[in-house]
Amino acid sequence: MSSLTFKPRPRGGNWPVVLGWLGVILLVVSVALMGAAGPAYRLEWLSLGSSFTLLRQGAHLALGAGVLGLLTFMVAGLCRRWRPALVGMLVILAVAATIALPAQMMHLARTVPPIHDITTDMTDPPAFEALADERRAAPNAVTYPGEPTARQQRIAYPHLAPITLDLPLARAMAAVEATAETRDWHVAEITTDRLEATATTRWFGFEDDIVIRLTETSNGVRVDMRSASRMGRSDLGTNAARIQTFLEDVAQRARE
Repeated sequence: MSSLTFKPRPRGGNWPVVLGWLGVILLVVSVALMGAAGPAYRLEWLSLGSSFTLLRQGAHLALGAGVLGLLTFMVAGLCRRWRPALVGMLVILAVAATIALPAQMMHLARTVPPIHDITTDMTDPPAFEALADERRAAPNAVTYPGEPTARQQRIAYPHLAPITLDLPLARAMAAVEATAETRDWHVAEITTDRLEATATTRWFGFEDDIVIRLTETSNGVRVDMRSASRMGRSDLGTNAARIQTFLEDVAQRARE
């Protein structure tokens, strides 16, 4: 008679592997939904509301994948099944990375004021001229919203201010133009003392309009900037950050 050798059943049976695979599958689906939300809106396949719904659904699925990853790690660890345990840990880390951006957006939405038109001159904001028609066709207004927005800007971004360059007007404009060229902006118009351009976000394709105005003063050339979203009530601080970094780069270029 021949003897049969039976392989011992692994501890926990198939559960650690099944939980691990379910976590991986749910994570892949969630990443696909969240990644598709922006392009689907940009390509006009979905409305903005539907795209945000897709983004939220993907985030919820990612959280579910995180729960499965945690269960996989715990069950596999108790059963001393180290490969499934490693899969569970990787799923947890991937979920954390996946939901980091939506979590950051939610945090910004709670911490920054619900405004979308930011300028360094709230008394006499630079006006849109070349981009006026595009803004009239968009939900947000062409003109600056006025004192209610200015009041919220002063509180949220108290250090946002124009810069003064100790340069002739032509050289100051050259510094502004050269700095704008380093951005992924679509320049609509450049004159001797102003520049208008549009910045488009990569994920959802949101458009923010920019106008930069140069004014000769006794101390040099004053550079004012305005950045305004075409749609949406809150810009999540994007326009203020854009102005701050742009003016810092212009000042640095002017010193070179």
